[in-house]
Amino acid sequence: MTNPIAPFSVFNYLVTLTSSDGLPVFGGFFGVGGLPSDGSVANYRGDGGLNVRKIPGINTVRDITLKRGVVNGSGFGAWLAAARGTASAKRNGTITLRDETGQPRVTWKFRSAVPVKYIGPSLSGHGGGDVAIEELILSPESIEIEPSN
Repeated sequence: MTNPIAPFSVFNYLVTLTSSDGLPVFGGFFGVGGLPSDGSVANYRGDGGLNVRKIPGINTVRDITLKRGVVNGSGFGAWLAAARGTASAKRNGTITLRDETGQPRVTWKFRSAVPVKYIGPSLSGHGGGDVAIEELILSPESIEIEPSN
């Protein structure tokens, strides 16, 4: 089996998506935003209303913004096409922050994400540093941090 991380050695974030055909889609990105979810606190007046307690409220999951990256295979394009009109386009995945040596440091797992925005590269015949994806925004139902080893 080939090493999926090798082509993405210069990217700090490795993104892995499950796919409908069972083959994972890998991508490397320079920037990621929106990973922490927003929690809230509600005030609860117990004990006859004299004492106010703080209790957990609603947890809101933000959209994930991936910037300047490349992906492998045709599975990514098929996923974008499928997401235009079917609920079965939801995918689970991970985002792994790697250090300078390529070793994983932190991993976030997201569930049931759909792409809501895709901006491709600006193309020119001058070579340059264009990438395959300028920006990709995913809307997941949940995000959690995996414990580090």
